[in-house]
Amino acid sequence: MKQFSDIYRGRRVLVTGHTGFKGSWLSAWLTQIGANVTGFALAPGTSPNHWDLLGLPVADVRGDIRDITAIRRTIHDHRPEIIFHLSAQPLVRRSYRDPLESWSTNVMGTANVLEVSRSAPDLRAIVVVTTDKVYANNDQTRSYREDDRLGGHDPYSASKAASELVVESYRKSFFCRDGTPLIATARAGNVIGGGDWSEDRLIPDVLRALGRSCSLEIRSPNATRPWQHVLECTAAYLLLGQYLLDGNHDGVGAWNFGPAAEDNRTVTTVLAELQNHWPELKWHVSEAQHPREAELLHLDTCKARSILRWKPVWDLGRTLEATAQWYRQQVSMPQPPTLAQLSSYLESAELAGSCWVGK
Repeated sequence: MKQFSDIYRGRRVLVTGHTGFKGSWLSAWLTQIGANVTGFALAPGTSPNHWDLLGLPVADVRGDIRDITAIRRTIHDHRPEIIFHLSAQPLVRRSYRDPLESWSTNVMGTANVLEVSRSAPDLRAIVVVTTDKVYANNDQTRSYREDDRLGGHDPYSASKAASELVVESYRKSFFCRDGTPLIATARAGNVIGGGDWSEDRLIPDVLRALGRSCSLEIRSPNATRPWQHVLECTAAYLLLGQYLLDGNHDGVGAWNFGPAAEDNRTVTTVLAELQNHWPELKWHVSEAQHPREAELLHLDTCKARSILRWKPVWDLGRTLEATAQWYRQQVSMPQPPTLAQLSSYLESAELAGSCWVGK
C-alpha cells in the first residue's frame, strides 16, 4: 500500500525524541515505509516503555537536546534530509515542579536543532512538534486557530509557545532564502494510544489504578480536550513533512491537527467510554488543590483540511477501543501490537479516502 507518495522510501530522516511515546510510533511508521531513520534522544523515561518493546532497526543516538555539540555531531554524521523534532519535556505538572527543565529543553533544545540545521547541506525540511496548549487559553468556546495569540499559564505551555516564536524567528531570519529548508510547526491535541506509561496522563493513570485494583483519582472531571489516537497525529506529521519535501512554500508556518468536533469530550465522558473495555474501572474526584490547568480546549483544523487535505480517520470510540486492545494484547505477546494496529489504521484510512494512502 503506497503511503505519502513513497517520498520517505530510502530517505534519511532524523527523529529527535524517538524514545518517547509519539517519537517511537513515528519511528516505527517511518521504518515500515522504508526510511533510513536516525533517532536522537535521552534514554526512555519509564519502564516498561514503547521504544524498548519495539526493537526497531534505527540508528539510536543517545543525548540531551540541550547539548548542541551532540546535536551537531549527529546531524553531521547522519546528514538528514528531513528532521522531525519531538524532543521535549511534555508534562504540565512536571513543569510546575521543575520549570527550568521545561524552559531549557523546550526552548533552547529547539533553538539548538535550528541553529545546527543552518549548516546541514542535505536538509530540505523540518517539522517541529509543539502542542495544542501553545494558545493563550481563556477557556473560550470557539476553537483556536493558527493565528490566535500564543501564551501559556504553566511553564510547559508557555515554553512550548516560546518554542513557536523561536521557530518563527529562525524561519524569518535564516530560512527565508531559496534553497534553505522549509520549516513548519505542528500543534496536535491530547494524544492517546498504546505504549504510553508517562506520569500524570489519563490512560497511564487508568492502567496504574487498574493494576492496583483501586479507584482512579482525577483532578478535572469536566476538562474538555481534543482526544485523538497517536496514529492520527503521526499521519499528520508525515503528511506535513511530505508537503514540505515536495517544495510547497505555503507549508511553512503553524498547523493544527485535532479530532472532529464531536470528539472534544470531557474527562468523565472518556472514562465512561473506557468502562466498556475495562468494566472494573472506578474513579473519584480529588479533593486536593492542584496547579491550574485549562478547562476547555478545542482546535480549528480547517487549514489542514483545506490545504493538506488531511482529515481524522478514527473517531473517539475506535481510538479508545484500539488503546485498550493494545494494552491487553501487549501483556501476552512477545512483540507489541503496534505494527498490527498501524496496518488496521491504514485499512481504515484507505476506506475513508485519506489522500496520503492508496494502492
